Amino acid sequence: MARIPSKVHRRDTYIERIRPFMHTNTVKVMIGYRRVGKSYILYQLINLIMEEEQDANIIYINKEDLEFEFIANYRDLYGYVKERLSNDRRNYIFVDEIQEIDDFRLAIRSLALDENNDIYITGSNSEMFSSDLANELGGRYVEFKIYSLSYLEFLQFHQLPNDDDALEKYIHFGGLPYLMNLPLEEDVAMEYIHSIYSTIVLRDVVQRKNIRNTIFLEQLIRFLANNVGSLFSSKSISDFLKSQHVMIAPGQVSDYADALAEAFIVHRLGRYDIAGKKFFERGEKYFFENMGIRNAIAGYKPQDKAKRLENVVCNHLMTCGYDVKVGTLSTEEIDFVCTRNGETLYVQVAIELSKPETIEREFGNLLKIKDNYPKIVVSGERSFENSYEGVEHVYVRDFLSSELNRMFG
Repeated sequence: MARIPSKVHRRDTYIERIRPFMHTNTVKVMIGYRRVGKSYILYQLINLIMEEEQDANIIYINKEDLEFEFIANYRDLYGYVKERLSNDRRNYIFVDEIQEIDDFRLAIRSLALDENNDIYITGSNSEMFSSDLANELGGRYVEFKIYSLSYLEFLQFHQLPNDDDALEKYIHFGGLPYLMNLPLEEDVAMEYIHSIYSTIVLRDVVQRKNIRNTIFLEQLIRFLANNVGSLFSSKSISDFLKSQHVMIAPGQVSDYADALAEAFIVHRLGRYDIAGKKFFERGEKYFFENMGIRNAIAGYKPQDKAKRLENVVCNHLMTCGYDVKVGTLSTEEIDFVCTRNGETLYVQVAIELSKPETIEREFGNLLKIKDNYPKIVVSGERSFENSYEGVEHVYVRDFLSSELNRMFG
């Protein structure tokens, strides 16, 4: 079998989500940006299987390893796996960064027909999985989004205490797993983060989408990084860039933003009418999947503290499995409308709660929502009282230290 690291840091949250689908021919698909830790989750699964079955037939392919350079298309993939299948026991098939294999879906579809094959694949682009793979496999696949390290994972990987200094490091450098091998110092950490960011943009945006106007792409990314959490449409972004003497049509803005979202560089959240229970056609917010990448692009400026706070709250909600939208209630804005398993959670984010008008705005907006789902305000201020007229307040570090299951159902 190919090279597997001897030491693997556990990310048990993902393993527990995947575990119910193990030992079946349902294809397990893990998606997320490069270097987010998908490979190491595969290694965990391999180790788990080998602990349970010492003679397990494991077939492992890593398309970032030159050892597998010869596997270029679906026929190569199918032939390589077919030669190694066993007829008298279950076959565990792992393919890492499978999007590098042309028409891989054809091979996976065929291999999934055999109930003896237990298949796990990873990829770094959401577009190719969300539609094409679903069409090929029908209902025989399940998708898991792999995110940057959560705050608690960050503490575990870096062996840090749960204090405000560690929180600041997390918000500053983000949750790239490999950072655990480097000192969390500005020059060293940011040089590594810049290299990962450049790789993602080049391989999963520029090359995959055949983008020629790379100068505009960089300007768009910089614009989004500097305006995290602001409400925009493709036209408003186009109009702003025109004012900066950058001529780009709204349609091209939308295409480039789609490419950034598909490569997991940004989350794009649509606007949701809470009263009307429908989406608006225009207007969305952009947040960065990784805080370190966002800060590498925009800098770590004191005046951006509120933006960073809102971004890190958004990321935690997604890591906890919520589908997250931007809420609108008449003329008021609700930062996040979050749904999971048929339940809803409303979240407002505030950097501070020292002024009466701020308290009234943040809590008051939530109080206008006339349903019984949980409503919370997350802030960067620990000293504020726990609740306000029945709406709970949570300090951001306590919020990031929870998985939200026990706190809000």
